[in-house]
Amino acid sequence: MIHPDTEIRFINEVVGHGVVATRAMPRGTITWVQDRLDRTYPVEELEAFPTLLREVLDKYCYRNREGHYVFCWDHARFMNHSFDSNCLLTPYGLEIAVRDIAEGEELTNDYGCFNIIEAFRPCEEDGGREVVRPDDLKRCHGIWDEKIRQAVADFPRVPQPLASLVSPGVWRELESAAVGTGTLASVSSLLFTGR
Repeated sequence: MIHPDTEIRFINEVVGHGVVATRAMPRGTITWVQDRLDRTYPVEELEAFPTLLREVLDKYCYRNREGHYVFCWDHARFMNHSFDSNCLLTPYGLEIAVRDIAEGEELTNDYGCFNIIEAFRPCEEDGGREVVRPDDLKRCHGIWDEKIRQAVADFPRVPQPLASLVSPGVWRELESAAVGTGTLASVSSLLFTGR
């Protein structure tokens, strides 16, 4: 489930619609949690769907570490890519704001975390990367891990409207990492190593 203080808005002609904050969200805010309404499709099931349905799932799903396709039931599926994203997917079935997000700002994530199949060149941005690649989890995980670690340090001090959707075990792990008594799993653990 996407954070309740968001809505879909038209961004521009290039990216279409996106998810925008209707209130400010400080760094450390959980912005999305995979919940029981999200659907996970093994590749074999996806391949059995009619072409029209497969096209929708190809556009709006991401692949998890098992290579299954995850389809978000709400408007989380409209989050756009940025090489300097303000949210990042974690190994805990949730995304976290890795910097403060202003009211009216678009929530973005880095599609390099999503086990893409083919490289693509998104809209131009300032910075080093220009192409999202299938091996970005191998190449960029250290940068993402550090951003997530810094965000988790703020996690206990900010409002968490999605807290009830986070399992108690994950919550404890995040809390212990926030106070320095535990460590976080690397985002590299999300890498699907199959076909």
